[in-house]
Amino acid sequence: MPYEIHGLAVYIYVGLIMLGVLFSLIRLIAGPTVPDRVVATDILTTITTVILVILALFFNRRVYLDVALVYAVLAFTTVVAIARFLEGGL
Repeated sequence: MPYEIHGLAVYIYVGLIMLGVLFSLIRLIAGPTVPDRVVATDILTTITTVILVILALFFNRRVYLDVALVYAVLAFTTVVAIARFLEGGL
């Protein structure tokens, strides 16, 4: 393993990521408007991309970086398309 990650740091990182996921899921479910739900979905896709990059570093596998890049581009394109649709531009 190329990077030494100490036990406490891993628990802190996982805890912060799960806290972000929890808040995003709450906004996704209870969001009063559609744009709130779209932003919550965008946050969840960003968190997923970050998890993929962390896994790439942890396991020293470059394929996870490729997957993260493709996933981020698709998520961005989807959010832009939904925003244009909500504006009435599509």
